[in-house]
Amino acid sequence: MEVIVSQLTKRYGDIPAIAGVSFEVHPQEIVALVGPNGSGKSTLIKTMATIYNPTSGSITFDGEDIFTADPVDLATRVGYVPQHFTYTLYSSVFETILLGRRRHIKWSVSAEELTRVQEALDTLGISHLAGKNMDQLSGGERQKVFIARALAQDPALYLFDEPTSALDIRHQIDVMEIMREVTQSHNAAMIIAVHDLNLAYRYADVVVMLDHGIRVGYGKPDNVLTPSGIERVYGVTACMVENEYGRFLLPVRRDPRKPADTGR
Repeated sequence: MEVIVSQLTKRYGDIPAIAGVSFEVHPQEIVALVGPNGSGKSTLIKTMATIYNPTSGSITFDGEDIFTADPVDLATRVGYVPQHFTYTLYSSVFETILLGRRRHIKWSVSAEELTRVQEALDTLGISHLAGKNMDQLSGGERQKVFIARALAQDPALYLFDEPTSALDIRHQIDVMEIMREVTQSHNAAMIIAVHDLNLAYRYADVVVMLDHGIRVGYGKPDNVLTPSGIERVYGVTACMVENEYGRFLLPVRRDPRKPADTGR
């Protein structure tokens, strides 16, 4: 699925949350959205998920405007994992993931649907949680369940809003490795809002850097996640460190010339 975001603007009253943002994503690509708190990452993801209507601009999937597309068809093509989850306390993990297949289920749950759910459980390494209720899980476990639900849906486009925020370091790497493998093996596209710049640097094909709703960087990670770009947007002095494992971003100190950002 080819996705084109063109001059997208979303205002809350007179306040622009995103302003004239444009970028593209193609099959087998991961596009990382980065930027400080309040930069518009979640608003952009929610607009692409058609939760919000844009003030102006357009989003097309394979040339079709998503805001005039058949919502049932769109729901089978786009998998969305929000930053904050809503779930039924007493639903089991298996039942919760099965909801990701609801657009495919006709009169009854088929063996194929059950297989897809089991495959998603296996992929995320949470098969042992299948019979547990959602209220029995940790925050990180719940996060992996909702990622599994999106995988079970098998969409052409994944929209993830900070999918690793509740995970420890090991599971962050696990999930990002899975996302990379899924985009390649399923010929899917993925847009992910992420705070960890090193995860974006290592796993993204393209980075979109936002600041106060404006696109201030767009391109390959090496060209966007630079010390000068990070200092300009985050107000943090950073440097690149290189060793036998690759290149990494190292934040050094807060730029004393910039006031503390209290967020919005």
